[in-house]
Amino acid sequence: MDTSGSLSITHLIFNASPLVQFVMLFLLGLSIASWTIIFSKSNSYKAARAKADEFEDKFWSGIDLNNLYQECIKKGQDLIGLEVIYSSGFKEFVRLINSGPADQEVVMDGTYRQMKVSQSREMENLESHLATLATIGSISPYIGLFGTVWGIMHAFIALAAVKNATLSMVAPPIAEALIATAMGLFAAIPAVMFYNRFVSKVEALENRYINFMDEFATILNRRLVRVRSEMNMKNNEVPQNSVQPSNGYSQKSFNHPLGEEHQNQYSRARVNTQSSPYHTPGVEGDRYRNSSRSPLQGQ
Repeated sequence: MDTSGSLSITHLIFNASPLVQFVMLFLLGLSIASWTIIFSKSNSYKAARAKADEFEDKFWSGIDLNNLYQECIKKGQDLIGLEVIYSSGFKEFVRLINSGPADQEVVMDGTYRQMKVSQSREMENLESHLATLATIGSISPYIGLFGTVWGIMHAFIALAAVKNATLSMVAPPIAEALIATAMGLFAAIPAVMFYNRFVSKVEALENRYINFMDEFATILNRRLVRVRSEMNMKNNEVPQNSVQPSNGYSQKSFNHPLGEEHQNQYSRARVNTQSSPYHTPGVEGDRYRNSSRSPLQGQ
């Protein structure tokens, strides 16, 4: 199409009917909002995945649970993803232990519920603005189509008043109407494409969080059984086994999430997942089973 003179795109836009111009301006605003969300969410998901990798490397490196908790507390409001889930779960676990004698099932149920609440809040942050992106992708083509229909209708009304209609009279109104459709597609296509991509990333992170919660709950449950056994063997000498996340606790009881005697054997135990007592089924938890590396060696 000849884009010079009266049929240039800018000329058609500025000489379109007021309603078509409003539709174009609205679609331009939707496109800007869409790309703003796309860049923002891309950075958020990239940071969330990097933080999850960093935390899991540290968690499975054999670091003391209390030291890891203190590191999370020092970050304050900068906690993201697994850090939030871990710190909330560990804090609730210690609180229930120190509140007095409690059934093991009650302790673990309360701990897991607290981690679930934190995980739900993290998912809300990850899913924020995705609905807006989906809405833009859904309505933009229809808004553009509305502008096109209105523009063509306006063109035919103008032609009705002319006895001898020519192509030069028909082309400009139809061209300006089609610009609205093009702008609608320009706003919708990236929004739909990135929405589907972001949903996939959110689901992957959600599975990763859930698998970590299951693994961490299994570790805490195992340690709780062991601590109770040691306390019974020592005639319930509670002060020696008191757990305080702020002041420290028995190094023997909570030195490593798997226990001291398992720390050096962990990499071998994770390979044989069928017989290992430390394997937790799950999509993300099985990544160590399918890898030749030990989870203690990092990502």
